[in-house]
Amino acid sequence: MIKKSELFFTAIRVPVDYILVVLAGISAYLLRIDSSIIAIRPVIFKLNINDILLISNVVGLVWLACFTLFGLYHFRRIKVTKEIGKIILGCSAGMSAVIVYMFFRRELFDSRFIVLTGWAISILYIIVGRMILRLIQNITLRYGLGTHKLIIIGNNNETQSIIENIKNHREYGYKLITVIPTITPDTIAELKTLHQKNRIDEILQADSTISRSHSIELINFCEENNIVFKYSAGTFEARTTNIDVHMIAGIPVVEMKKTKLDGWGRVAKRLLDFIVSLLLIVILSPVLLIIALAVRLESRGPIIYKNERVSKNGIFNVYKFRSMYGEYCVGKQFAKYYDQKKVLEFEQELISRQSKRQGPVYKVLDDPRRTIVGRFIERTSLDELPQLFNVFLGNMSLVGPRPHQPREVEKYEPDHKRVLDIKPGVTGLAQISGRSDLDFDEEVKLDTYYIENWSMGLDLWILFKTPFAVIWRKAK
Repeated sequence: MIKKSELFFTAIRVPVDYILVVLAGISAYLLRIDSSIIAIRPVIFKLNINDILLISNVVGLVWLACFTLFGLYHFRRIKVTKEIGKIILGCSAGMSAVIVYMFFRRELFDSRFIVLTGWAISILYIIVGRMILRLIQNITLRYGLGTHKLIIIGNNNETQSIIENIKNHREYGYKLITVIPTITPDTIAELKTLHQKNRIDEILQADSTISRSHSIELINFCEENNIVFKYSAGTFEARTTNIDVHMIAGIPVVEMKKTKLDGWGRVAKRLLDFIVSLLLIVILSPVLLIIALAVRLESRGPIIYKNERVSKNGIFNVYKFRSMYGEYCVGKQFAKYYDQKKVLEFEQELISRQSKRQGPVYKVLDDPRRTIVGRFIERTSLDELPQLFNVFLGNMSLVGPRPHQPREVEKYEPDHKRVLDIKPGVTGLAQISGRSDLDFDEEVKLDTYYIENWSMGLDLWILFKTPFAVIWRKAK
């Protein structure tokens, strides 16, 4: 149930964003006609402040449409970093629309400086505006205005995690009234008393093992008293979020879909992969050539390392720049030159001593097998640039679960195999959330979430965050 304060803070974003976009256009114009800028580049256009005001008002409407498309007006609050990313994407989409318009009607707008500066200033203004609104909303929540009065039912690890999270993050907007560990014959009466005293907004069943009959009792109580009922999904419920219903002989049959990535979504994702990978290969070709030359000059052996990985379609080769000395590389392309048995034995020794990851997937710290160039390109993820060719050819996607080696996949638990449901990716939700520092089980949880909740917007968000994740990793 949405509180009045949530309605207010969501609704007010629309006029605030609009005003800030208009102000950004005016600011860009005033900056362009400033004497210091004119001294560098004289003004050659005939636009005046009235023209800019009119154009900014029209552009403001385009920006609002883009913001709506990218989910910036949802009532559910999102993380600050995610909101900033959506703002940048929304402003960039709006600017793209303006550029397309300028391409066809160039005579109506002559200053590229104002367009680019207005875009940058609009991002700055809107981020600042959103942060101020968020700060005001957080203050109101701390004083109990607009909070959701909550009762939690359960007594397991998930319950404790939810309780601690709610207590540590008041900005979530919850006020915890009490926790009821177990359902008893007196629970409904207790809930009635608590509701009469506190006017409960929500009841959260945090223990998924509570019997169905007790859950139905809770649901009936919530419906009778206009209370929102929520529950923590167990294994089965989590796997039935994506369903499709078919009729067979007049009987509804429910299909449990593994992912939303199907039909036109799959076509759109492949089209994005093809276009972006081709553009990046062309743009980054000088970088690819420089790295290839550096790898070849430092040590003997193939420049491209063909690393066997597993996808839902079987085993395929992932292309990487070779970052190790040839005598330590594992794979068929090195089998005729080096004793693979000894290579694998040395690798297992390193894994047992220096791996920083738990589970079937390993990550060797301070790997002595790497060359000087190899350490640099591995640290900066430049060794993975040849995977753009994997994406172009279609055996990988830009975004998806990271593929693993056959010997690692053999050690998968049954629930780990969900990451094989879709095409593997160069980057993914796990990589922008912690990269190689994550335990494998945590990585699988993030990849499973991505598989079940795929959207084109999520793909764009992950692609946007990836360079920052790499830079942060290098800085650590």
